[in-house]
Amino acid sequence: MSYFLFMGLLGAHMSIAGSIVLSIKRGKLLGCEAIQIFTKNQLQWKAPPLFEEDVDNFKGQKRHSSIRKIIAHSSYLINLASPEEEKYVRSISSMVDELERADALGIPYVVLHPGAHMGKGEAFGLDRIVSGINVVLRETSGLSSGILLETTAGQGSNLGYAFQQIGYILQRVVFPERVGVCFDTCHVFAAGYDFSTEEGYYNVWDEFDRIIGIEKLKAIHLNDSVFPVGSRKDRHTHIGQGCIGLTAFSLLVNDLRFEDIPMILETPKDGDMDARNLALLKGFRKERSRSRAGLV
Repeated sequence: MSYFLFMGLLGAHMSIAGSIVLSIKRGKLLGCEAIQIFTKNQLQWKAPPLFEEDVDNFKGQKRHSSIRKIIAHSSYLINLASPEEEKYVRSISSMVDELERADALGIPYVVLHPGAHMGKGEAFGLDRIVSGINVVLRETSGLSSGILLETTAGQGSNLGYAFQQIGYILQRVVFPERVGVCFDTCHVFAAGYDFSTEEGYYNVWDEFDRIIGIEKLKAIHLNDSVFPVGSRKDRHTHIGQGCIGLTAFSLLVNDLRFEDIPMILETPKDGDMDARNLALLKGFRKERSRSRAGLV
């Protein structure tokens, strides 16, 4: 018998190819406890509306599955820091649509890359993001679904690579209860936060808590990093096959603070690697469980 409470809900990003309902079936086959999906084509501005039948089937499939939490990821086209007015307006409209789709499906959060200032400077970009998010939140004030700001690697002019930048945005949104954070392990590491050792792990989370607040954490993306700490390069690889290594991931899946937090793989879709990565992470969890129970 295990006497250790498993932390985190492990899963992966699932394709919606063929039907959005198939994402849940794919997650079930993989043994996911949580999944992330796109609710539409992530490389197009417009998408056909969700059919009522698909929404009902999606909710029914979730109710009868072992998947406890689902989050959505927004379109890659959205840039709420854009200095180009047309793209900025389209980004706001697209994010409103993302939240409406998520709300219809019963998905509580949509992950959003904060935005890229495209050479206009970080101060401009951060204030632009705040203004854009506030328009989105006001236009969707009747919805339950909210936004998760994803930590970024800081590649190019992307914002959100420093905890202070995320904190700046969070302090200025009109409905703070509808905005949280998605911590991407590869991105945070590439941005310069070294949590690859046990000491580094706790130091980084202490800094996150001090600047952002651990209560704002609503999801984690589990990705190893091809490039070393501080590279500012966003390149995901499989768990334990990159520069972060295994220690941080073992600590994450057993961290008492992260009970009920969806932990989502966004590693390359190479053959059966989703299954292998999940098995490795679950193995860490079981190993810690046996150790705590005095069985090893």
